[in-house]
Amino acid sequence: MKLINSRISILVLCLIFATACKNNKDESMNITPPVAPKHPTQLEKHGDVRIDDYYWMNNREDQQVLDYLNAENEYFHKMTAHTEKFQEELFKEMKGRIKEDDSSVPYKLDGYWYITRYEEGKEYPIYSRKKESLDAAEELLFDCNHMAEGHEFFNLRGVSISPDNTMAAFGTDTISRRQYNIQIKNLESGEIYPDIIENTTGSSVWTNDNKTLFYTKKDPVTLRSDKIFKHVLGTSSEEDELVFHEKDSTYNTFVYKTKSRKYIVIGSGSTLTSEYRILNADDPEGEFKIFSPREKGVEYSISHFEGDFYVLTNKDGATNFKLMKTSEESTSSEHWTEFIPHQEDVLLEDVEIFRDYYVVTERNNGLNQMKIAKWDGSDSYYLPFDSETYVAGPSVNLDFDTKVLRYYYNEMGEPYAIIDFDMETQTKTVMKQQEVLGGKFDKGNYKTERLWATARDGKKVPISIIYHKDTPLDGTSPLLQYGYGSYGATIDPYFSSIRLSLLDRGFIYAIAHIRGGEYLGRPWYEDGKLLHKKNTFTDFIDVSKFLIDQKYTSSEHLYAMGGSAGGLLMGAIINMEPELYHGVIASVPFVDVVTTMLDDTIPLTTGEYDEWGNPNEKEYYDYIKSYSPYDNVEAKNYPHLYVSTGLHDSQVQYWEPAKWVAKLRDYKTGDNLLFLDTNMEAGHGGASGRFEALKETAKEYAFILDLEGKAL
Repeated sequence: MKLINSRISILVLCLIFATACKNNKDESMNITPPVAPKHPTQLEKHGDVRIDDYYWMNNREDQQVLDYLNAENEYFHKMTAHTEKFQEELFKEMKGRIKEDDSSVPYKLDGYWYITRYEEGKEYPIYSRKKESLDAAEELLFDCNHMAEGHEFFNLRGVSISPDNTMAAFGTDTISRRQYNIQIKNLESGEIYPDIIENTTGSSVWTNDNKTLFYTKKDPVTLRSDKIFKHVLGTSSEEDELVFHEKDSTYNTFVYKTKSRKYIVIGSGSTLTSEYRILNADDPEGEFKIFSPREKGVEYSISHFEGDFYVLTNKDGATNFKLMKTSEESTSSEHWTEFIPHQEDVLLEDVEIFRDYYVVTERNNGLNQMKIAKWDGSDSYYLPFDSETYVAGPSVNLDFDTKVLRYYYNEMGEPYAIIDFDMETQTKTVMKQQEVLGGKFDKGNYKTERLWATARDGKKVPISIIYHKDTPLDGTSPLLQYGYGSYGATIDPYFSSIRLSLLDRGFIYAIAHIRGGEYLGRPWYEDGKLLHKKNTFTDFIDVSKFLIDQKYTSSEHLYAMGGSAGGLLMGAIINMEPELYHGVIASVPFVDVVTTMLDDTIPLTTGEYDEWGNPNEKEYYDYIKSYSPYDNVEAKNYPHLYVSTGLHDSQVQYWEPAKWVAKLRDYKTGDNLLFLDTNMEAGHGGASGRFEALKETAKEYAFILDLEGKAL
C-alpha cells in the first residue's frame, strides 16, 4: 500500500510540476515585448537614400540605449523563465562531462617542460613549468584564477619567455574588447614589473639579448593592429621606439620569431596580400629589411631553415598555394624557386619544419592530410586517416631538433587525442585522449556521415553529420544545421562533448561546408566572397532542402545556427526562406553590413573590403545592400529567433543585432518568438571562464529544445 501511495505522490508531483510549467508559459503569453523608439536618420550614398530608424543605438554610453538593451534582457528572462531549471540542468550536464582537474600534454622548450592545467571548481587555467624533468618541482608562472579576481571578464594571452628563461611577457584583457595590456614578470623573483604597455594585441617577442621586446599596438579607435614598437627592459614604455607603422588601413601588422630563432619577423597582411620584414634576432638595434615587397593579390608566409627561407604562396596563379625556396641573402620574389608545385585539387595549408624532416599539411576533397618528408628526399609518406568526418593537424611543435611530430586527431563522434609520432620509426604514442565524464558516453552510440547536397548551380556541397544511433531518419527528428562560410575559415567536423546534450535528446547535428570557407580548397572560398557572396547563403538553404528531402528532418523541426559572419548567414537565409526553418540562433551577428562597411571608424572595417567589397564603389554597394539582413527585413513570418550579443564586442558592434531585432519586431508577422540577449559585461567571444561560457550554450540549447517540447 505504501508503494502505491508513493507512486501516486510522485504522479501528483509530476502533474503539479507540468501544470506550473504550463502556467509559466501561459503567463509569458501576456508579456509585452519592448518597442524601441524610432528616430529616423537619413543615410545617402551613390544617390540612394536609406532611412535608419534605429541608427541612434550606436552609442553605448547613451542611457536610452542601455535602457533598451536591459528591457530586451528582462523580456528574454521573463519569457524563458519556465526553462531556467532546465538551463541549469543542461549546464550541470555539460559541465559534468568535463574533467575539471585537467592538464595539457607538457611540451619542452629550452630545457623546461611547460604545462597548462585546471583545478577542480576553477574557471581559469594555471600556467606552470618544470626544469628538465617532469619529476622536478613545479614553478608557477600564472594563476589566472587569482589574476581574474575582481573582473567580470579576464583573458591572458601571448605568454613569451625570454631566451634565458628568466622573464615572461604576457598580455591581459579585462574588458573583452581584445585590447591587451602587456606586462613583464621576473620568473626568478616572481615580481611583475609595474610598467604597463597598453592597447596591444597581447603578443610580443624577445630578441636574443634577453632585454629587448617587440610588440604590436592597436589604433585606439579602429582597433586595427597598425604599429610595431621596441621596448627595452628597465625603461618606461613611453620611451618605446616605433619601428614600423602600417599606414594602409586595409592591412594589419604583427610580429613573431622564426622557429629557428634566428629572425624577428614583422608581417603585414590584408585579406589578399602579404608582406614581411626580417631582422636578425642577435641584432635588436638593426634595421628590418623587406623580405619581398607586397604585390596586390599575392599572399605568402615564410619559414626559416638553415640558410634558406621556405615560402608558402599563391604567386603566379597558384590558387591552392605552392611551396617555394629562396636564400636568406636573396629573399625577393624573383629569386624564389619551386619546392612543392601547385596542385589544382589539393590545398596546401601549412608547413612544419624540423631539422631532419618537414611536414606538409594539405586538404584534399575536404579532408586533412599530413605528408612527412625528409629534407634529403630519401623518404616521404602520408599519415593514414580512415574516417570522412575527422580533424587532424600539427599541435605544439616548438622543438626544432626532434624527430617527433606532435599532432591532434579527433572524429566527429570520438574525442580528440594528442599524438606523438616518431617520424623515423613511424610509430605513434597517444599522449592524451579527451575524457568524457559522467559514465554515459559510448562512441558506439553515435553515427557519423558525410553527405553531398547539389546546390542550385550544380556544385556539390559537403555536409558532416552526426546523430544518436536510435534517432529515426524519417523526417520527424529535429536537426540543428550549423554554418559559417566567410574569410576562408573551414569549420571542420570536430568532436564536442557539449553537443551530446542535443544528440542524446534526439537532435541531428549537421555542419554545412558552404562556399566562403576553404573546405574544398581556395576556389571554394573565392566562389563565396565579394560579388559571389550569395552562394554562401544559397548553399546553406540548398543543404537544408536536401536534408529535408532525404528525410533527416522537416521544416517543422529544422533549426539553423551561426555566429559573427555566420550570423550574417542566419540573417540572409531567413530573409530569403523564412518559413524553411522552425528556429534560428544568431550569435553576435554581423547584420548591418552596408552601414558598417561605410563607416571606417568602426574597428576592423577597412580590412574587410577584400572580403565583402568596398561599398564606396557603387557596384559593391548595390550588391551588399541586396543581401544585408538589416536592409532587407520585410513583413514576413520569420522563424523563432534567439539573438545574442556583447555590449563590449569589438568585432561586431552590439548595435547591429540590437537594431536588427528592433526592426524585426516592427515588421515580422505571426507570433514566433524573438529574443535579444545582451551580455552587458562581455565582448565577441562571450563570457570568459571555461564554465561560464557553458551557461550561454545552455540558453541556446534550451531555446531550441523548448521549441521541440523537450525542455523537461
